[in-house]
Parts: sequence; structure tokens; C-alpha cells
Amino acid sequence: MITRADVEAAARRTAGQVRRTPLLQGDPDDPAGWFKLEYLQHTGTFKARGAVNRILGAQERGELDPAVGVVVASGGNAGMANAWAAAALGVPATVFVPTTAPAVKVQRLRGYGATVVQTGSEYALAYAAAVERAAETGAVYCHAYDQPEIAAGAGTLGLELLEDLDGRVDTVLVAVGGGGLMAGVAAAVEGVARVVAVEPAGAPTLHAAVQAGAPVDVPVSGIAADSLGARRIGDIGWSVAGRTGVVPVLVEDDDLVAARRRLWADHRIAVEHGAAAAFAALTAGAYVPEPGERVVVVLCGANTDPADLH
Repeated sequence: MITRADVEAAARRTAGQVRRTPLLQGDPDDPAGWFKLEYLQHTGTFKARGAVNRILGAQERGELDPAVGVVVASGGNAGMANAWAAAALGVPATVFVPTTAPAVKVQRLRGYGATVVQTGSEYALAYAAAVERAAETGAVYCHAYDQPEIAAGAGTLGLELLEDLDGRVDTVLVAVGGGGLMAGVAAAVEGVARVVAVEPAGAPTLHAAVQAGAPVDVPVSGIAADSLGARRIGDIGWSVAGRTGVVPVLVEDDDLVAARRRLWADHRIAVEHGAAAAFAALTAGAYVPEPGERVVVVLCGANTDPADLH
């Protein structure tokens, strides 16, 4: 569980370490009033915020051995964010990825200075190996989404958009995978605005949890599985969603493709398919704002191949 106080503490801790990303006001015919351009963050996603907050928090508590550093399991955005944050803060990072991880991602991780360990044929095996390494060495383990400091760090973008709009926000739409971003933003805007959590139909972790009454594993498929491919909603995301009244909606792969292309056609914004989910809820009609409703769409990541945008 995290609260707005945790997000505010994260904002103070990470000040000057992460970018304050801008808001773009939508055009008159846009279904969104504003876009939070979080894809301009370090490493191209919001995850840099949580990574910095987690590492600095561990350092403050005396848990971080500068000779050992941090361990993470992720060949994607979380891995890159933690590798970058560790380098920026002067500590080593070891990133565990499956043997099936694309070479280009492994190359990027090494480019950020991380030691990359390829093990197992799927993420779950790499995760188990990473947790074991952290226990053996005393390294700080940085989860991709389900740790309080990771989620609270992500939520700092919610504080920024409230400040930029003088608190005049009704609804914030965010994409959901494991739920760290959703939890952080929902905690940040609690009591001011609602959060609409947008999931691909191929990875409905929050929907499945709502139906089951608790987090459960779901099969993962679809065009956004590289970034929204968590198999279950995190405990933090689940608890914050219940407390704050997060509204879950689903979108199809075709909706993601169309929303991503519209962002490019109308604004020359190139985001990954997962990041387009929040906008897709509006363009596909999965979420229909009331007249006059002040809506912010979080565009959370841009680690994509823009070759198919035209």
C-alpha cells in the first residue's frame, strides 16, 4: 500500500535526478484535454522515476552496498531504467534476462553499463535467478512494478500534472501492466481526480483480479505484451485500485494500433503500443468522458520501432 505522502517523499528524493515532463494541451477535436508526455523521461519511460527512488531510498537506509549495487530481472523498460539509474547514481547494476531476450535489448542494457546475465527460457526463470543473486550478494533487488518505492516514484508524474493544471483535473487515464504506474498516479491524485486504468484485452490483469476478488495469473498475448505483459496485477496496484476507486477498461489490439497511429498523424508523437493504451480508451470509446470533463492521458513510453508509422 502506498499513499500520497509516499509519492510526495519520492518527489523530494528524486528532485533533480529525473525529468519533469511537459503537458501538451490537446487540439479542439482531441478526446483528451491534455497529454502528459512521460515518454520524454530518461530511457524513454516513466520507469526511471521509480528506479531512482528505489535506489536512493535503499541508500538512505544503509541497505545499498556500493560495491554490489542493484539487481533486476527485465529485458525491457524496467531493466533499462534501473541500469540507467544505477549508472547515474554511481553503483553497479546486474540485469537478468531470459536467453530468448532480443539481442538489441541486451545491447541497450550493456550500453547503460549493466552486467547482463541471460538465464532460463522465460521471464519467470530469470526473475527467480535474480532474486537468488540478490539474496546471495546483498544487492538491492528492484522489482519491475510491485515495490512501494517503485510505485511511489512512478506516481510523481501525477503530482506534476496536478501542479501544472492547478488541481483542475477530473480524470487521468493510464496504461496498466503490473500496476505500478496506476498505483502511483492513483495515490498522487487521490481525493482530487479519478484514475481510469486501461488494459489490453490480451493481458487483463486488473480485470481478472476484480472478477476473482484477488490478484490471479492471466495468460498474456497481444501486440503490447512487450511492455504490458505482466501475468498478474501487483499487490500494491490491487490495494491502491480498491482504495481509490480506479475504473478499469479494456481495449483491443486494433484499438492500440489505431490510437498509436493517430498520435503520430495528429501530433508527431511516437509511442510504443502499450503507451497508446491510455489514449485508445478514448478513441475506441471504451471510456467516454462526460461533457466538460477534464481529462489527462499519460503517454508513458516510447521504446518502439517507428518504421510502421506513416
